[in-house]
Amino acid sequence: MQSKHYDCVIAGAGPAGIFAALELTAQDPDRRVLMVDNGHHIDKRICPARTTGHCMQCDPCSILHGWSGAGAFSDGKLSLSPDVGGRILDYQSRQTADRLISYVDAQYVSFGAAGTVHGIGPEVDAIDYEASRHNIQLIRCPVRHMGTDHAFEVLRAMYRTLEERPGFSFLPMTTARDLIVEADRVRGLVIETRGGQPETIYADHVIAAPGRAGAQWLTDICRAHGLETVSNEVDIGVRVEVPNAVMDHLTRHLYEAKLVYYSDTFENRVRTFCMNPGGVVSGEYYEGGIAVVNGHSYAEPEKRTGNTNFALLVSTRFTEPFDQPIAYGKYIAQLGNMLTGGGVMIQRWGDLEMGRRTTWSRLNKSTTVPTYTEAVPGDLSFVLPQRHMTSIMEAMRAFDKIAPGLVSRNTLLYGVEVKFYSSKVKVSPVFETALAGFYAIGDGAGVTRGLMQASVTGVIAARGIMGQSLS
Repeated sequence: MQSKHYDCVIAGAGPAGIFAALELTAQDPDRRVLMVDNGHHIDKRICPARTTGHCMQCDPCSILHGWSGAGAFSDGKLSLSPDVGGRILDYQSRQTADRLISYVDAQYVSFGAAGTVHGIGPEVDAIDYEASRHNIQLIRCPVRHMGTDHAFEVLRAMYRTLEERPGFSFLPMTTARDLIVEADRVRGLVIETRGGQPETIYADHVIAAPGRAGAQWLTDICRAHGLETVSNEVDIGVRVEVPNAVMDHLTRHLYEAKLVYYSDTFENRVRTFCMNPGGVVSGEYYEGGIAVVNGHSYAEPEKRTGNTNFALLVSTRFTEPFDQPIAYGKYIAQLGNMLTGGGVMIQRWGDLEMGRRTTWSRLNKSTTVPTYTEAVPGDLSFVLPQRHMTSIMEAMRAFDKIAPGLVSRNTLLYGVEVKFYSSKVKVSPVFETALAGFYAIGDGAGVTRGLMQASVTGVIAARGIMGQSLS
C-alpha cells in the first residue's frame, strides 16, 4: 500500500464490492480505493473438494471467501429482473432498477459473460399458464447463465482490469475489525492482515460488502455503533436432486424455474432457488465448521451431469422478541451436522415418506445417483422443524404436477440448505447508513440475494459517493 489514506475502503471482495470499485475508478483511475477481504487472491482460490471430492475444511474456505466472494464458484446466474434476487425495488423505482440491471449486465458481457439469455419466449407463457392451474406462481425472470467455470474467469477479468488502475489496491487475507468514527462520521477502518498487527486505515468513505459469510460481522458492527437493523427472514430447507428428464421441459426454456407455493397446512411460502440443470450438489463450510449444502453447474457440455438440483426453501420472518435469524439457521444446520458426524445429510424421498432413515444400503438402490458423494445417509425429519418439513413435502407434491416424476422414491434430498441473510441495515436509497460516509451493500447487508442485484448495489453506492445520477 502506498497510502494510509484513501478516498474509499471497501470491506469485502464479492460482486457488490467489485462493482463499487469498478464504478469508483472508471472515470478516475487514480481515485484511491482500497479493498480488503479475509480470503485469497483470485489466482489462489482453489477448492480441493472440486477435484478430490473431499472437503479439507480450508481456513479460510475458498468457496466463500476471497476475490469475487461466493460468486467465484457459484452457478453464475444473472437474474435480469428486479423482482428476483433482492429488494432493490425497496430503494429505487422499477425504471431505475431496470436501467441499472441493463448497465451491469452489459458490464458482465464486456468481461466475457455468455450471450445466451433464458426465460423469454412463448414457451414461458405456456409454463406460466400450467403452473397457475395448480396454485403455483412462476416468477418470470430472464436469466443469463455463465456457469461456474465461466463465472470464475469473468470475475478474474474484473480483477485484471482493476489492478491496472493506479489508485486501486487489494489486500487479501485481511480482516476488517472495526470502524473509525469521529463526530458521527466514519473516518476509516481498522484492519488486520493474517499474522500481522491491527492497522488503522483512514478513508473518506467506507463500504461494507461482506457477503453472506460476513453477515454476522456486519450485524455486530451495526450494533457496536448504534446503527438500526431489522431482522430479516431466514430461509431453511433442502436441496433436491433428480434426473434431468424430470426437469428438462422447464429448464430447457427457463434454465432456472423460480416457483413459489404456499403450503396447505401452514401457508408458509416455499420457493425453488438456485436450479442447476446438469449440475452437481456441493457442500459449504462456514465459520465454526458448519456444513450446509449448495449446488452449481458448468457451462462446458463435458462437465454436465445427468442430474438437476435445486434448493427448496421455506421462508420465515420472526417477530419480537426474537432477533437472531442467522443464529437460528446455524442451529438447524448444526443439528444436521451432529447426526452425520459433521457433514451434509442425504435422504431418499421414499424413505422420508415411509418415516424411516436412509441407510447406505438403501441409498445404493437409488436409480438417481448422487453427485455429492460426501453426503451421509440419514433422516431429515430429525433435523428440520415439523413446520418446515410439512411445508416442503406439500410443495414437492404440488410441483410434481408440473414436473411429473419429482415425487419419486429415488428423488434425493440433501440437508440442510440455509441462506444466512444479515439483519437488514437501515440505509438511504444510495445505501448510506445513518453514520455519514458508511455504506452497506450486497447480500451481507440483507439487501440482495444474488449476483446481479449485489452488483447493482455496488454501482449505486459508488455513484452516491461520487454524487452522480443513477440515470
